Amino acid sequence: MRKFLNGPWVLLMPTLIILTCVVLLPLLLSLWTSFTPFKLTKPDTLYRFVGFRNYERLIGDIDFWIAFGRTVLFLAIALNLELVFGLGIALLINKITYGQRTLRTLMMFPMMFSPILVGFQWKYIFNDNIGLMNNFLREFGVIQPIPWLVDGILANVSIMAAEIWSSTSVFAILLLAGLLGIPKDPIEAAKVDGCNSWQVFKNITLPFLMPFVFIAMTIRSLDVARAYDIVQMMTGGGPAKRTELLWTLISRTGYVDAKMGMANAMSYISIFLSIAFTFFFFYKLVEARQRLSYE
Repeated sequence: MRKFLNGPWVLLMPTLIILTCVVLLPLLLSLWTSFTPFKLTKPDTLYRFVGFRNYERLIGDIDFWIAFGRTVLFLAIALNLELVFGLGIALLINKITYGQRTLRTLMMFPMMFSPILVGFQWKYIFNDNIGLMNNFLREFGVIQPIPWLVDGILANVSIMAAEIWSSTSVFAILLLAGLLGIPKDPIEAAKVDGCNSWQVFKNITLPFLMPFVFIAMTIRSLDVARAYDIVQMMTGGGPAKRTELLWTLISRTGYVDAKMGMANAMSYISIFLSIAFTFFFFYKLVEARQRLSYE
């Protein structure tokens, strides 16, 4: 007992107790409720075990799979565009010799805003009547207002624009760190051998940046897969559920329809989606590092 009290466990106990109460117990409770027909309006249903019935119902739930597919599509498009824009910004800033620190600071501003605030400001930008986008287009002769947040396709594009604007800087910062860490000798040797800028980028810069790309992809895939705030602020999942992603569907099922058991079952399926993307990008990260070490 004295050995235990003198060990590091005593210092760790407060943290472990807090994590157990704040993380582990709610996680176990949510896992239990995913196997029950628990409704917020019927507390006694918390104690009725129904096995995998919620998960079986989700297999045939068309709304769930549409939201699931929309989330995967949203994730793929947003991540790739953020990568392209972030890489372009990082390459431009890396070429600048004067004022680079100031630009690096300004580049971080979008990610400092909370997602709720980003959703509000982009909802105003894409507003049909008083939005900045329609007012800007009116100056070029587009008289008929464009229903950015009413049309299903345009609403999804608008949400992606807000998400990309707020998070491209994550890619830019990580890729710029990679660019600043590239050794100069291979680049200078390639230029001496007659390689042009594209060949240097393709054969030296890009392979060196790939570990940083997959680190950024891993971080952002977890964030985008949990996208809720921006979607909720801009469209609320509408019009007619055409912008509903997994987490907005989970929120509506749990808090509006009061079907908390079903909502938790959806949550665990979405967690598996996040884990799958994380493992994929981690595998690619290890592969890129091995390839870089061999070269």
